[in-house]
Amino acid sequence: MAAGRLAELVTRVAIGLGAASAALNTTLYTVDGGHRAVLFDRFRGVLDDTAGEGTHFLIPLLQYPYIFDIRTRPRTISTVTGTKDLQMVNLTLRVLSRPDESRLPMIFKTLGVDYDERVLPSIGNEVLKAVVAQFNADQLLTERPQVSAMVREALVTRAKDFNLLLDDVAITHLSYGPDFSRAVEQKQVAQQEAERSRFVVAKSEQERRAAIIRAEGESEAAKLISDATASSGAGLIELRRIEASREIAGTLSKSRNVVYLPSGNNMLLGVNPNMAQ
Repeated sequence: MAAGRLAELVTRVAIGLGAASAALNTTLYTVDGGHRAVLFDRFRGVLDDTAGEGTHFLIPLLQYPYIFDIRTRPRTISTVTGTKDLQMVNLTLRVLSRPDESRLPMIFKTLGVDYDERVLPSIGNEVLKAVVAQFNADQLLTERPQVSAMVREALVTRAKDFNLLLDDVAITHLSYGPDFSRAVEQKQVAQQEAERSRFVVAKSEQERRAAIIRAEGESEAAKLISDATASSGAGLIELRRIEASREIAGTLSKSRNVVYLPSGNNMLLGVNPNMAQ
C-alpha cells in the first residue's frame, strides 16, 4: 500500500512539474544575437518597444513575438533599362542593407517581416532607370564612378523613406545590348582601318619626298660631272673608266670560278710559246 501511494505521489509531482515547466516555457521567448523582437498584443496591437538579445517574458495567448534579423544582408538587383541615346543596357546592383532598429515596430506595421523583399527590388529598379537615363551609353563606362555615386545617393535617400539603412551600394555588372556591342566593334575596326590608311599615306609621302631628294641629288651630280667634263675634256671620263676597270678586276680576282682567257690565237694556257714551236 505504501509503495503504491508513493508511486502515485511521485507521478503527480512529475505531472505537476511538467505542467509548470510547459506553462513557464509559454511565457518565455529567446532573441538570438544580431536579432530583435517586436511583440504583437491582441488588445494593444504592435507594441512600440523592441526586445533585444536574451530571454524575455510575454503573456501567453495574448502576446506573440516576431523576430527580425538586424544584421547587414546582401541583395542583388538586376534591371534592363535605356540610356540617354536610347541604347539598352543590362545593370546589376549589389546592395548591403539592414533595418533601422529603432523603427522596427513601424516596419512591421507597414511592410512586415519580409520588408526587404517588398522594398529593395522596386526602389532599386526605379533609381537605376532614373540615373542611367541621364547618361549616354559610352558615358556609363567613362564616367562609371560618377554614375555609381549618383545611384548610391539616390538609393540611400529612397530607402530611408522605408526605414531601411544601406551600408554599401555598388554596380557589379554592366553590359550592352547586341546592337550596341556590334556597333562598338565596327567602330573599333573602322578606327583601325583609318589608322592604317593614315600610315599608308604617310609612308607614300615619305617615299615621294625621298624620290625627290634622290632625283635632286642625281641631277646635281650630273650637273657637276657635266661641268667637270666641259672644263677638263675627256680626261674625267677616262679616269672614271680606269676606276671602274680597277674595281671589276679586283672583284674577278677574288672569285674562284673565273678563268682568264688571253686575247690572240694562243689558247694554250701556261705553255711556253717557244716550246710550242
